[in-house]
Amino acid sequence: MTKAYWIGHATVDDPETYAKYREANAVAFAKYHGKFLVRGGAQDLKEGALRPRSVILEFPSLEAAQACYNSTEYQRAKDVRDPVSLIDLVIVEAYDA
Repeated sequence: MTKAYWIGHATVDDPETYAKYREANAVAFAKYHGKFLVRGGAQDLKEGALRPRSVILEFPSLEAAQACYNSTEYQRAKDVRDPVSLIDLVIVEAYDA
C-alpha cells in the first residue's frame, strides 16, 4: 500500500483559536492514522512564495488521507480553523519506485 501525505501551508491570524483547532483535529488524525512529519518549525524559503507555517502529515494510504479530510471529525475541526487562518492544502500520493 502506497502512503499519502497532506502538505499544508498556513497563515494563522488567531493563535489561541488555532490551538483549539489543533486539539480538535487530533481525533481525526488518530482515527485515520495520520502522523505528523512537519508541524510548524523553522523554514528557510529558497524559491517562490510560502505561508509562514508548514505542515506535513503522513497517512498509510491515499484512501485514508482522503477519508480523514472528508470525515465528520476533521470537518468539525476545520470549522474552528477556517475563520482564523488561510490554508493551502494538497493531498498527494507518495512516489512508489
